[in-house]
Amino acid sequence: MSAVDSSVRAVVWQLVRPGAVAAGQGLAVALLSLVTNTVLFVLSVVSLALIPVFGIGFALFPAVTVLVRLSVGLQRRLSRWSRAPIASPYQPVPAGASLGTWKRFRWVVSDAATWRDFAWLIPGAITGGACLLAFALPVYGLEGVLLVPLLLYLTVDWYGYGVFWPMDNFLEAWLSMPQGWLLLGGGLAVAPWLVWLHFRFAGFFLAPTQAQELALRVRHLAATRADTIDSQAAELRRIERDLHDGAQARLVALRMSIGLAEELLADDPAKAARLLSEAQEASGQALVELRDLVRGIYPPVLAERGLDGAVQAFALTVTPPVDVEVHLPGSPPAAVESAAYFAVAELLTNVSKHSGASRAWVSLLHREGVLRCEVGDDGRGGASPDAGSGLAGVRRRLAAFDGTMTVTSPPGGPTVVTMELPCALSSRRISPSSGTG
Repeated sequence: MSAVDSSVRAVVWQLVRPGAVAAGQGLAVALLSLVTNTVLFVLSVVSLALIPVFGIGFALFPAVTVLVRLSVGLQRRLSRWSRAPIASPYQPVPAGASLGTWKRFRWVVSDAATWRDFAWLIPGAITGGACLLAFALPVYGLEGVLLVPLLLYLTVDWYGYGVFWPMDNFLEAWLSMPQGWLLLGGGLAVAPWLVWLHFRFAGFFLAPTQAQELALRVRHLAATRADTIDSQAAELRRIERDLHDGAQARLVALRMSIGLAEELLADDPAKAARLLSEAQEASGQALVELRDLVRGIYPPVLAERGLDGAVQAFALTVTPPVDVEVHLPGSPPAAVESAAYFAVAELLTNVSKHSGASRAWVSLLHREGVLRCEVGDDGRGGASPDAGSGLAGVRRRLAAFDGTMTVTSPPGGPTVVTMELPCALSSRRISPSSGTG
């Protein structure tokens, strides 16, 4: 019986949870919008009106704009609640444009996003205030469900609830319960839509325009191009260092050993034979180092078996056990394939070294022109790209192909890293599509 009760409670919670979460979100949005939007609108109007007055507004308006952008920036971050996040449209602050300078004022007033933020303040206060219903309706319904109106009717002379205001008799007070259930259910059902509508409406004002998106795209490409050039230069230096300190040094020693053996061949054949034996061993070691170097540039298994086969092969070399699931109807371009492979390899290496996990998994699929790679583990969590780990390098590698990386790693786990790389697929090279490592 207890197992059945637990199952029922779990189902009820799954039904109630989205509305309950949205009710809390609606309260937060309402408080932010009603309080900050109204105050910032007044400050913006005052600062603009003071521009002709001894130039006070020249310094005040940019300062107020900073506050507006902080508030609106918080709204953009909260827009993730609607599953339609709003990007920031602002251009970077030009050099020397400090607060109180003419350059700062000219930059602020020439940015279209400034005026769209300003235009949003009052409509945002209205739609944000409407989100208060997302919180008020469930709470008001909960009041009736708990029979609070009945208790108040029995203890005070005058009270009302729902359609009975005031309540004239005991029956009307008792009917607060069914009314409460209706209000609670309706409120929980409406709450997510109210929050969604608020942020959907906010997108008309706060989302970047096509021109701003193009400018942001150019900035992103310029930044990723610089990162790519730096990464390539670092990779070339690594290859040069590995060749110089590894294979090249062994080949030089090998040449010297063979030369010395030639000199000793007539006078001391036994010693010459030992030198040739050492040279043979050194040549084998040099060959291994060259193979390792080539594998670090473009693994042979990637060329032979494709991305899915290469990932499955690498998964067999690490601990903990890794479940690999691949659904790729074709092969990505070689450059994208290499970037995805090395990114997955780096993440699995991090799992092996740092996570303390007992299980990991990799998922690869291609959908709507995007290669999606997911690497997760059930370890201790707490991974962050900003903590100086290999995650930052993975993000730079993906950015060269306009790829993105999202890390979810709460303390205690699990850790899930999702990478997306835009690409088209060509015909498949091999037949296996999934496996377990």
